[in-house]
Amino acid sequence: MRNPVAAYRLLRQMRNDLIYIVNQPNLYQCKKYQNESDANLPDIPQLEDLDGAASGLIRLQEIYKLHPEDITKETSLNADEAYNVGLVAYDEEKFQHAFLWFLYSLDRLTEYSTTTEEELLHYLSSSVYHFGSLSVAIYFSQELLNLDPSNDEARAQLNRLLHLQSNPDIFTLNTESSNYETLCRGEVDERTSKRQRALSCRYSTGGGNPRLMYAPVKEEVEWDEPRIIRYHDIISDREIEFLKNISRPQLSRSEVYESGISKQRISQSVFLGDSPEVARISQKIADATGLSMETAELLLVQNYGIGGRYDPHVDAFNTVNDRIATFLIYMNDVEIGGATVFPKVGVAVQPKKGSAVFWYNLLRNGEVNWNTEHAGCPVLVGNKWVANKWIHELGQEFRRPCSLSDWE
Repeated sequence: MRNPVAAYRLLRQMRNDLIYIVNQPNLYQCKKYQNESDANLPDIPQLEDLDGAASGLIRLQEIYKLHPEDITKETSLNADEAYNVGLVAYDEEKFQHAFLWFLYSLDRLTEYSTTTEEELLHYLSSSVYHFGSLSVAIYFSQELLNLDPSNDEARAQLNRLLHLQSNPDIFTLNTESSNYETLCRGEVDERTSKRQRALSCRYSTGGGNPRLMYAPVKEEVEWDEPRIIRYHDIISDREIEFLKNISRPQLSRSEVYESGISKQRISQSVFLGDSPEVARISQKIADATGLSMETAELLLVQNYGIGGRYDPHVDAFNTVNDRIATFLIYMNDVEIGGATVFPKVGVAVQPKKGSAVFWYNLLRNGEVNWNTEHAGCPVLVGNKWVANKWIHELGQEFRRPCSLSDWE
């Protein structure tokens, strides 16, 4: 589903409807239905699935500096749906974003809403207090007391706020952004006209590889230091569809090395064994890069959906037989978002179907090249399919010789 808000609404509605259906007492008179329902209960979207979808919306809001009205331009949320997104933001201590969702919810309250005005005023006061706007927090606490004069908790909260108040604050959103966020928004790109003159395109035979003599690969240098290369048309539409089709039934929530389920990487992924079709793709990678695939990891296919992203990180671990290089294949064009950005050097690489980007994670002296820190920007509209090949040091001794230099 291309619209993240519509996907969130669908997931929420599916959960509510399915729970309502399986809990109908009349239906449980049928023993067969009861057994089938109990067996299928794990397929009902769980609360963590809803929270994950809401967290994706919040991440889009955070990275791309969006208001709820911007995110819901095509598909709106009702008061209850927006309130739940606000609660997730509040629990994640993203109080500025929570405040905006609670305001959005307050503006959409109806007689059919299960969310109450009292709940919203309480969270509006609390969230705005947490990012330092005491005067606005006091205003919402007073509004809550006007609505419910007998609310002792609200009165105590108001007294605390009045005690803390020294100077009235004006509500402003924090405008500080990391280089990662500004790159994702397209506000920064260090590829000046002078720098671009150092970049180049060519047809490459991989240093005289016989397989590439009559079918060279299209090689474009996206950045010179660290050297980031894009290979155009490295994988065919047929190969892409094959990878997607065999991956879909096996996709599971991504994990990060030795740390289990990850909040750093929001995607679904699966490692694919070297079947003949996958082996041919690995051979293409070997031909283009000139590196051996003998100690490379299995091909990792990933799908990024609602707000899917991968926070800034390096691929190397500074261990024996480390990941010397990364080969990242784009399997579709992304409508909005989803760029691969390198915050330390100020470069953003846009996904392009059939192309791949390649870089070395290690310097020739074996040290980690920290300038290769990179991130996957959140997908704003649509989804993103990639395939990743991490290539290891062993077997590359004569293909990429070492250096004793401290900087190489």
